[in-house]
Formats: sequence, C-alpha cells, structure tokens
Amino acid sequence: MASRVRWIDVDCADPYTMATFWAEVTGLRPDPDDRPGDEECALLSGPDLAGGGMLFQRIPEGKIAKNRIHLDLQPTDRTRDEEVERLIGLGATRVADRRRPDGTGWVVLADPEGNEFCVERSAAEHSPTEG
Repeated sequence: MASRVRWIDVDCADPYTMATFWAEVTGLRPDPDDRPGDEECALLSGPDLAGGGMLFQRIPEGKIAKNRIHLDLQPTDRTRDEEVERLIGLGATRVADRRRPDGTGWVVLADPEGNEFCVERSAAEHSPTEG
C-alpha cells in the first residue's frame, strides 16, 4: 500500500492572499467558501475536497529560514523566461538565477511571503534527447 499526497500545506500570515497568488500561479481552483481573514484557505485540484491541492494556514510566526521543501514548476504554455516574468508580475521576487548560457537551468523565486520555488524550462524547451 502507499499513501497519496492530499494537501501541500503552506504556513503563512495571510492565507487568503497566498491562496489568491498561488491560484494564479498554478491554475488550481480556489475554494469558493474561503474569504479574507480566514484561518485557512484551500486550492482544489478536483471538483471536491477529496481531490486535495494546496492548503494555506495562518501561523503567528514569520518565516525565519530557508524552506525545507519547495515546489519546482514547469510552464505548460509558455517558456521558462516568460513564466518567470509573469510570476514576478503577480508578486513573486527573484531570489537566484541559475540559468546557464546553453539554456538549461532554472530561476529561484519567492512568493509574497518569502517561500522559495523554482521555475524550470517548459517541456518544449527540452531537447529531444533530454529526459
């Protein structure tokens, strides 16, 4: 037997703002019952809560260290560089640029509360010999 990941939980100061940001990033559907000021807000991957997704939970402590886990994103309908610019426009900040002259590599960004995530190349940007 195995377990499936039901939720990716994110501790934060403002669950509604974070859920709104990540909904734009991922295309996941915000829970229609969530409101500003809620203690937790969800992004749903399926038509009901059973589908899981991302859950943003209010905690009193601020972020004080590097994430122990983070998301690696791969754009589906644009290039890595176009996606980086889109995400910065949504409120992300650039943390590190790991792009290489040959086009490989990634960009490390942070969401509005400082949680790091990476943006890799799209599948279309990979050469046919890459896995």
